[in-house]
Amino acid sequence: MKKKLLKISLIGKTNAGKSTLINNFVGETISITNKKINTTEDLIEGVINIENTQLIFYDTPGFNLIKDTNKKNYKLKKNLWEGINNSDLILYIIDSTKFKFEETLIYCKKLSELNKDIIIIFNKNDLIDKKKILPNIQIIDKEFKITSFFSISAKYKLGIDYLKKYLLKKSYQSEWFYKNDAVTNKDDLFITNECTRNSILTVLHKEIPYNIKINNKEFKKLKNGDLKIKQEIQINNSRYKKIILGKKGSKIKEIRVRSQSHMSKILKNKVHLYINVIVSNAKKI
Repeated sequence: MKKKLLKISLIGKTNAGKSTLINNFVGETISITNKKINTTEDLIEGVINIENTQLIFYDTPGFNLIKDTNKKNYKLKKNLWEGINNSDLILYIIDSTKFKFEETLIYCKKLSELNKDIIIIFNKNDLIDKKKILPNIQIIDKEFKITSFFSISAKYKLGIDYLKKYLLKKSYQSEWFYKNDAVTNKDDLFITNECTRNSILTVLHKEIPYNIKINNKEFKKLKNGDLKIKQEIQINNSRYKKIILGKKGSKIKEIRVRSQSHMSKILKNKVHLYINVIVSNAKKI
């Protein structure tokens, strides 16, 4: 049986459900989910192999960056466009509970210039009356060359199988990019670092989570089969250290416990996590 392939970019505004959808497609947590903006910073690839077909999904940063001129967001914008350019087909994911018709028309116009198949996914359909969206779909369909529309709930996996079957039909004859057992282009070090970043995003507020870097210092399997992981939270401003540590170390403890629990679930192994906070190129106050 000849091999087939399809490369798919998942785009949409922050918190539209891209990471939840790619995790459900793959069947493992490879991209973190969080209500904070721009949770996905890297271009994360998810891979599923079904019989002779390989589907590659690109989880991209928020599509609202498309008009962003802030130089600080260069990496995010670069990864967004890399995912779009690498793909054969675009899944434009919309949070149905925050659907804005005029805004959607603007994004559809931008996407229609890319000369790729565009599938619009209305996510979180468990939270809305689907009949309210139908008139808007008809207008969008007349205005632009949208290949297809789907209504799903990524959180509850509603409509996911139907969407997957549709994508399999769109695949074409090609050699695979990844091996049979691959699920992502990221390794365990990246995933565990992301677990800690996610915990920081959850526990801390404002600008702090976006001015840190997570470095792995040790990733070791112990004799009893447990994993020992040492990480550094690197910050560039000395005043952040007290905030991250919290009163009597309460914040860093909460971050460590959350991250350690998340790692254990993903890696299916007991994890012993150690975190150190260091200041690099500190700004004096």
